[in-house]
Amino acid sequence: MSLLESGENYLEAILMVSEKQKDVHAIDIVNELNFSKPSVSIMLKKLKDEGYINIDEHSHITLTKKGMPIATKIYERHKVLTQLLLDLGVSEEIAEDDACKIEHDLSIESFEAIKKARINLHEKLNQK
Repeated sequence: MSLLESGENYLEAILMVSEKQKDVHAIDIVNELNFSKPSVSIMLKKLKDEGYINIDEHSHITLTKKGMPIATKIYERHKVLTQLLLDLGVSEEIAEDDACKIEHDLSIESFEAIKKARINLHEKLNQK
């Protein structure tokens, strides 16, 4: 299975929740993504079957060696893009939503250029 945007969103959500708390459960993903329990259960099963996540006997969800790099990449893009949009004066809610739309389709080259531009902009804003 080629991982689609929806799968990437789940992996990112698992990483985000794991940074906030020790154990990640399906209900945490339901709450993070505002999806129904059945939808989350179906996707978690797919991600587990494809080797992106593990679910242990206590229903704790963890990213695998296959899932972690994808989650990390998407989450980094999300943070950088959100911060850039905030620096440009976009409201927090819109910045979060727009970063989510952009983060999956951006080429490596474009993302690296945006990252550099964001650092330069941030430095200029801090000099004022």
